[in-house]
Amino acid sequence: MLSVSFFDIVKAHKDLQGKVTKTQLLRSDALSGAAGADVWLKLECLQKTGSFKVRGALNKIASLSEVELAKGVITASAGNHAQGVAYAASLKGVSALIVVPKTAPETKKAGIKKYGAELVVYGDNYDEAEAHAYRLAEETGRTFVHAFEDDQIIAGQGTVGLEALLEEPDFDMIVVPAGGGGLICGIATAAKSINPSIKVIGIQTHASPPWYYSFRAGRLVDVEYSDSLADGLHGGITQGNLELALKIVDDILLVEEEHVAQAMHWLAKEHHLMVEGSGAVGVAALLQGAVPGIAGKKVLTIVSGSNVDAGKLAKLIARYE
Repeated sequence: MLSVSFFDIVKAHKDLQGKVTKTQLLRSDALSGAAGADVWLKLECLQKTGSFKVRGALNKIASLSEVELAKGVITASAGNHAQGVAYAASLKGVSALIVVPKTAPETKKAGIKKYGAELVVYGDNYDEAEAHAYRLAEETGRTFVHAFEDDQIIAGQGTVGLEALLEEPDFDMIVVPAGGGGLICGIATAAKSINPSIKVIGIQTHASPPWYYSFRAGRLVDVEYSDSLADGLHGGITQGNLELALKIVDDILLVEEEHVAQAMHWLAKEHHLMVEGSGAVGVAALLQGAVPGIAGKKVLTIVSGSNVDAGKLAKLIARYE
């Protein structure tokens, strides 16, 4: 049972001062015009390690005891959470073991190694990598740092929303990439505590839609997965995050892979931003008119990460140019 509170997010916000980047909140004239709304971007793609994930990782590792720190930490991740944990562990001088699936982009693997963590590549998807990481945690005594089903992780990720709302408190809606659920649950907790009428909308792709179907069913639903540009959102979700989201998230929507690719190109062209597929799904939804009820509203979308292989992004840009 997850029990993260607004107090936890406020405390995390204080504790993370000076350790994370206060990322830019940017009004996008181009996206506002395309969407027919007042649209702002929260640029977590400019965060340390290239994604919001470092917030939760720093917050979690700061909560561990000296005994736990001495034994080291372990995690499984598609890449961004792994880099966050590796970075946070390096600041504490703590040993970190990271398990990633075979599908993890090379740029994310390189980032993990850059921060001195030990890298293990295992499994065809996140779920297989996670199961292996749990086995290794039992064998080694390391503390498993879950990517999203953890109060301290969610509180850290929630500082993205708190930070934005402290700067611009009158958003009507926040559009959030939905992967494991740490970011959307954290942002929704912060946002609803500040303004209960604000709408929080999650975005996934058709290639990895567990949130979409589980949210509508009110229970965990098995879905089919396929390859996705939004690799950071790929994989299953947990009962704890679903139960929390059902209380505070307003809806989950899906976008097509082609629209994610177009949004990555659009962000590079319009705002000169290098954004991974996971970070572009909110922009994709807004460009396609897939988010209902936004006409004339003030809307925030989270551009959550920049860790995309340069070659892949170059090919997308060339395609649409």
